[in-house]
Formats: sequence, C-alpha cells, structure tokens
Amino acid sequence: MTETKTTTLYEAIGGDAAVRALTQRFYELMGSLPEAARCRAVHPADLSGSEEKFYEYLTGWLGGPPIYVERRGHPMLRRRHFVAEIGSAERDEWLLCFTRALEETVSHPQFRQVILEPVTRLAHHMQNKE
Repeated sequence: MTETKTTTLYEAIGGDAAVRALTQRFYELMGSLPEAARCRAVHPADLSGSEEKFYEYLTGWLGGPPIYVERRGHPMLRRRHFVAEIGSAERDEWLLCFTRALEETVSHPQFRQVILEPVTRLAHHMQNKE
C-alpha cells in the first residue's frame, strides 16, 4: 500500500514566509490605496497589532500551526469585529486589498481561487451595517 501525504494550503503556497508576505502586503495596500480609505478608517492608527492577528489567523486557517487559537482562543471573527461598522464599502475595500495582496504574493492561480472564495464569503458575513 502506498501512503499519500496531504498537503495543506499553508504548505502549498509557501508556509510561514508566504503568509507573512500576504498579510504584510495586505496592510501595506490598505494603508496606501486611496480607494481603501473607508476600510482603513475602521482600523487603529497603528496596524501592527491587526497585521499580527491576521497573520496568526490565516496561518491556522490555511492549515498551518493554530497559533491564533493557542494565543487568543476561538476567533469569533464576527463578534470581535462588531465594534467596527462594516458596510458594503468597507467590505469591498477590504476584499480589494486582500485580492490584490493575494495576486501579488501567491503565484498559483488555483490556490488563489481556493483561498479567495471562502474569504469572500467571510467578508460578506462580517458586514454588520447596510
């Protein structure tokens, strides 16, 4: 019998270095794109804490070490983000930054698609105002 090894998305896209690059680029774009101003405005002035939390969350979500859960408990993303007013504009701007960062840091188009589809659903779920 041949043993098959399952590869996670985390491993497939390049592991820790790839997730770091994705999250760093995401926050660089959010901080620099004029078309992301409303999304940026719902974040704290210093994005370093947000970037670290997003890195931790994505690491585990993509199949890497569950560092977010180990450090902070269950993500409860909608509950944790309820303090920020997230409408369709903020959601779409967030998705713009994430999509661009994903395109720039993950070279394989199928991996990007596999990541982007559930992230898009999650972004829509996070909207808490019209």
